[in-house]
Amino acid sequence: MRALDWIVLVTSLVSIVLYGLYRARGSNTVDRYLLAGRTMPWYAMALSIMATQASAVTFISTTGQSYVDGMRFVQAYFGLPIAMVVICATVVPAFARARVYTAYEYLEQRFDTKTRALASVIFLCQRGLSAGITIYAPAIVLSIILGWPERATTMLVGATVVTYTVIGGIKAVTWSDVQQMGIICLGLVAALVTVVVLLPSSVSFGDAVFLAGAAGRLNAVTTNFDWNDRFNIWSGLIGSTFLFLSYFGCDQSQVQRYLTGRSISESRLSLLFNAVAKIPMQFFILFIGAMVFVFHVFVQPPVLFQHAELARIERMEAFQPVAQQYSRAFDDRQKAALALVEAHRAGDRAAAARRAGEYRMAQEGIDQARTRAAELVEQTGGEKGFSDTNYIFLSFVTRYLPAGLVGLVIAVVLAATMSASSGEINSLATVSVIDLYKRYFRRGASDRHYLLASRWATLFWGAYAVAFAGWGKKLGSLIVAVNVVGSLFYGSLLGCFVLAFGFRRVRGTAAFLGMLAGEAVVFWIFFFRNISYLWYNVIGCVVVVGTALAITYLAPRATFATPRTQPPG
Repeated sequence: MRALDWIVLVTSLVSIVLYGLYRARGSNTVDRYLLAGRTMPWYAMALSIMATQASAVTFISTTGQSYVDGMRFVQAYFGLPIAMVVICATVVPAFARARVYTAYEYLEQRFDTKTRALASVIFLCQRGLSAGITIYAPAIVLSIILGWPERATTMLVGATVVTYTVIGGIKAVTWSDVQQMGIICLGLVAALVTVVVLLPSSVSFGDAVFLAGAAGRLNAVTTNFDWNDRFNIWSGLIGSTFLFLSYFGCDQSQVQRYLTGRSISESRLSLLFNAVAKIPMQFFILFIGAMVFVFHVFVQPPVLFQHAELARIERMEAFQPVAQQYSRAFDDRQKAALALVEAHRAGDRAAAARRAGEYRMAQEGIDQARTRAAELVEQTGGEKGFSDTNYIFLSFVTRYLPAGLVGLVIAVVLAATMSASSGEINSLATVSVIDLYKRYFRRGASDRHYLLASRWATLFWGAYAVAFAGWGKKLGSLIVAVNVVGSLFYGSLLGCFVLAFGFRRVRGTAAFLGMLAGEAVVFWIFFFRNISYLWYNVIGCVVVVGTALAITYLAPRATFATPRTQPPG
């Protein structure tokens, strides 16, 4: 990076941290540290919720996902508005009336202590793993820019995030998120404008959109039903509805955001804002990836975007025919693209159809060469299932963006990580202290004691996330990986809350056994069946509800009925 990039980057990040800590003054009690004293306005919660979702994974991996597979990933968000309306109508007022710190605290009021404990442990497992993936993503950025080992950059990012979160609490996290969303939006617009400007002068913006569509990169909606297809309109409308019901209704990292609201109406407004804004934002990010693809139709990209692995296999004799195939396919694609644009402008449908076929055939040749190169990486000691998807956007940024914009985009990635990671670690600490430590290990201690315990728990989960982050390189596309990890656990949590809100006769033991059954079935499907992860949420929820209802209505009532208990104090 150049001097201007460093100035933009450092100024952006320092201002975010200082502003968050300034707004976090007075976070000297447990209530203020974990819930900001329930004083947050709707717009701060709304932007914080959006920023927490918009982790570095979103910018690094989603753009790469669109580059290689098109925009159909956006369908994974089609269920979001439905889920938000349901949560606003049911979950938000219930949690507000219960005056809980965590979602799982409500389960003890409704069921019993063991159900609350199991739900808390499931959340800690799921969010703890996801936090590691979130921290790993920006480590890729710094390793590419600075040339440092990924482990070293992971430690640096993790230490920064943990320090910031331990000091500031939820209030610092939320107000920093507000500022971060401004930087994120500015960086996204700058990235799209830059890639369009860098297109050849003979290729207009409309031509670029046409070429992206001809290559299958604008496939935002696919209507075919296939259990094995991760992204189609059916998994998006059904599966993702269950995913987002779980994420915003049962995941403490999101629940904690709207628990800080100063009223039920403001909490609802924050969620409805995301229902309206999230899909357009995700579409915009995916569209940037599609435009980067079109840019590389005219500017030859490397065979692999992971430069370290590419440098290793380039010296091999077996790589030479791969490189030759790739260069030929690139030349063929470029010629076919220019001919396709001319035919399209002339309105010659027959010629356009013929040129489109040539264009797609050349793209297949490029894809085959990239696949062969990835196989060489695996065959020569590289990681199994090698994928360079997470490096595509960063390669474009560092090679082609002008001075200043590189620093801005890197600031976007790191700011998003600070937001997502701090929110995750803060929620993990909240559940650890409120649902487990305070409930089972140290009852009746002073507020100062629990405040100190919250800071230590924050430090622990930050260290845990850093330790797990090294596994991120083995997961392929990070944006997919983080959703897969969540889907392994979300269905069971959602099923438990569906029982809590919708089936008053169900008691604690039935809900507890239902969650165990739900997790068992989901993990069995994950290991032994090839079904898209979005359906895990549906299946897990249905199994939990079905098992609990069967126990409630079919088993001897005296065996499984458990009285509801109230939390102490």
